[in-house]
Amino acid sequence: MVTKPKSFENAITSADFSSEDYCGTSYAARLLGLSVATVQSLVEKGEIEAWKTLGGHRRIALSSINAYLVKNSPQLARVDIDPKHRLRVLLVEDDEATRDLYQCQFDEWELPVDCTWMSSALQAMMDMASMQPDLLITDLSMPGVDGIEMLKTLKRNQNLASMQIVVISGLASEAVKARGGLPEHAYLMQKPINFDWLHGYLTALVAANRMWRR
Repeated sequence: MVTKPKSFENAITSADFSSEDYCGTSYAARLLGLSVATVQSLVEKGEIEAWKTLGGHRRIALSSINAYLVKNSPQLARVDIDPKHRLRVLLVEDDEATRDLYQCQFDEWELPVDCTWMSSALQAMMDMASMQPDLLITDLSMPGVDGIEMLKTLKRNQNLASMQIVVISGLASEAVKARGGLPEHAYLMQKPINFDWLHGYLTALVAANRMWRR
């Protein structure tokens, strides 16, 4: 029987809920060795437990992933669900081809990264507080609310003060400064994307992330 995923807003009111006990669909697919579409189907069927944020993004219970593996692929259980071994990344890019390019690189690197892909700054702002990403990778020039406006909003949110920010944009640094600049600790990289640099940066951040969460 198909079941409707519970809302994330209802789930987080549970006394035993922890934001470190869930992951995004892409990371769940990697843990399970399945496609994202198959994971989404399992969620709809109620075979793995998930919630939806206000932005419509699934958050999947890691304990439910382990239970599914024990039942269907015991040779793969138990997955490493320790949050200090995962880096939560939010990538905001409105161009679909560029998002696909990012995703191909992330898959090839096989780092312990739980990456959520969003196509607009407004969408990211709606989910950012509940996601609490360790790293934000964002473009600046996007329709509607652009990346600069999003970053201005983030400056005022103390709960996101420790989040690392990498801005990858076609805008020159002078143009960015003329529009108010970036947060003090943000790193600006010019397009085209230097994936060798980004790979090294993520690898170092994964290692640092484990130390921070001991």
